[in-house]
Amino acid sequence: MGIRNGKISALALCLAAAIAFAASASNQTPPIRHVFLIVLENKNYADTFATSTQDPYLQKTLPQRGVLLTQYYGTGHSSLDNYISMISGQASTLATEADCEEFTDFALKDIDGEGQAVGTGCVYPAQIKTLSAQLESAGLTWKAYMEDMGNDPARENRTCGHPVVNTKDQTQAAEAPREGLPAGDQYAVRHNPFMYFHSIIDHPSCARNVVNLSALTQDLRSVRTTPNFAFITPNLCNDGHDGDGTGAAGKGCVDGKPGGLTSSDAFLRTWVPRILNSPAYKESGLLIITFDEGDFSPPEATTDPVTGKTTITTHAAGEHCCAQRIGPNVTRPVIQTFVESPTVTYLVKIQGYGGDRIGAVLLSPFIHPGTVSDTPYNHYSLLRSIEDIFRLSHLGYAGQADLATFGKDVFGD
Repeated sequence: MGIRNGKISALALCLAAAIAFAASASNQTPPIRHVFLIVLENKNYADTFATSTQDPYLQKTLPQRGVLLTQYYGTGHSSLDNYISMISGQASTLATEADCEEFTDFALKDIDGEGQAVGTGCVYPAQIKTLSAQLESAGLTWKAYMEDMGNDPARENRTCGHPVVNTKDQTQAAEAPREGLPAGDQYAVRHNPFMYFHSIIDHPSCARNVVNLSALTQDLRSVRTTPNFAFITPNLCNDGHDGDGTGAAGKGCVDGKPGGLTSSDAFLRTWVPRILNSPAYKESGLLIITFDEGDFSPPEATTDPVTGKTTITTHAAGEHCCAQRIGPNVTRPVIQTFVESPTVTYLVKIQGYGGDRIGAVLLSPFIHPGTVSDTPYNHYSLLRSIEDIFRLSHLGYAGQADLATFGKDVFGD
């Protein structure tokens, strides 16, 4: 029959391939049904998990309860390109690695053989798929929980909060508390990757799936209300982006909190126990805590004695792992220029195309406490691992043939 009917033969081959893929994935991962991902900001492994005194909960307590990934790397600089790679497998563009201060449409020229969108801009057209679409197609659920989103409704909605396409992103800097806005607003769209895909923001379901962090408490109360995939983004202070963690005058966040790893650790102390005590986690959960990228060097300022203009320069090595591809839209090295004011300009110099070594901690009922893995991973590995957990195909660079995924080094035999 296969010789006489080519369509049936092709269908049989596709079915066999799907069964083989599912079997392969099931051999690597335990029966996890709920994945929680918390993404923090801009810290190097050598600081977070070694020298810092600001994060004892993340540095010592949590690894003792799960597995520490010592060779986990970001995939780019600055923030946004890392977030996008986590949910789509797309590599950096000139705009996303500069955090898309203008919320522009992506001008698509082509899609290459590895699923990479070739072009310029920020908000990808509908044909560029994400983990969200994969989950929905498989009958699974997802939500993104964004701290502070919608605090200032003049900037963004409380659900599916993003700028109007092709306008300036007003969330690039935190808003301090003021009259009428007692909590301030430290939500940053660039830390919410779901907002950069028309396949998500153009549909009414976006308002149900991309919500304020406060909704997570209610959702965790039962297995039924807990999404299969939960992406959790703290605000600009609690993710460690702003402040230096010391609380010194002029070095904290706009709300007076210290920021840095101090505030990140406090956030984790609040939310991690809530997740670990939830019915969904206890039944079949996996919690992943990582960072978007490594930190940049301390800024160096020089002032022109004639013009009085100041240039502040910082740089990043951009180290990568895992045979990571650079992608079709950027080259290296690169210098990004940000005009802060008429008298102040920032120069950001990036040598390589990775996001440097950041580390990650994973907790699960299926993980032996106190495990340490030196296997190299990056954000594409993360996406591929989540896709394998839910028996999904691989998007973009998550489909790289030699890419490691969470296996026996994480979950044991």
